[in-house]
Amino acid sequence: MMNLCSPTTIRTLMSEAGIRFRKDFGQNFLIDPAVPQRIAQACADDEDTLILEIGPGVGCLTQQLALRYRRVVALEIDAGLIPVLERTVGEFRHVTVYREDVMKADLPALLKQSVPDRQPGIDMTVSVCANLPYYITTPILMRLLTCGINFSAITVMVQKEVADRLTAAPGSRDYGAITAVTGYYGQARKLFTVPAGCFLPAPKVNSAVLRIDLFKQTPFVPKDEGLLFRTIRAAFEMRRKTLVNALAAAFPEMGKEHLGGLVRETGFPEQVRGECLSTADFVRLADLIHDALREN
Repeated sequence: MMNLCSPTTIRTLMSEAGIRFRKDFGQNFLIDPAVPQRIAQACADDEDTLILEIGPGVGCLTQQLALRYRRVVALEIDAGLIPVLERTVGEFRHVTVYREDVMKADLPALLKQSVPDRQPGIDMTVSVCANLPYYITTPILMRLLTCGINFSAITVMVQKEVADRLTAAPGSRDYGAITAVTGYYGQARKLFTVPAGCFLPAPKVNSAVLRIDLFKQTPFVPKDEGLLFRTIRAAFEMRRKTLVNALAAAFPEMGKEHLGGLVRETGFPEQVRGECLSTADFVRLADLIHDALREN
């Protein structure tokens, strides 16, 4: 089996394919073999899980996923890497590689197409495993969380600072809108850090691997999901302001006094800032705003 974490092998594969590392796709390939092994091991709890991989690159993580799970579907946006992947993971008949942009692909249809032998009526466990480009991490995560697939877990390698934000507790410096929104869908936990030297080319920052276990039954049932996200977004758009002042800018028709009363009804003083509210607190606040808007 080809050593896909060898810098020499990676450079040879790319040279023979006539391609180069593409900064516009955020390409940084792993060269520490222990890292893809650990990610693959951590991304699912059952070998029958279908793994959706995003951005396989030359296939080092794909290779490890193929050794552990019965079905792997990989989406690669770079057309130049498709023939490379045919060489590196083509021996695994249970791996399917598509030239697709995860931000544009019809993910439910693609996965259904990839498992034609699945018996009707039998639920399929699907988990995501990916080394995400730094520049588009949040949009991809939101795409995965809202695409309509009931993923069991999403395991991704991201910039360490992003992992810190996604796993931060309310009231901490790193807690933000993406933390609260992610908490609406599942529980995020950081698994381990990955130094910059584990990549080729080496990025300027360290990375971390985190796993989001999606709720099988959501503990949150907001009256208006869109209004919930609008409330969370408003709370962090002007982070230095109090929550009441931030909400007043987003809901000018309600007025500070009314909003202050709703914040108190949520259980917080009017001087509180948005980063002190948990996802459950935001659901409660958004429901109160929803009722107040309807009364007006």
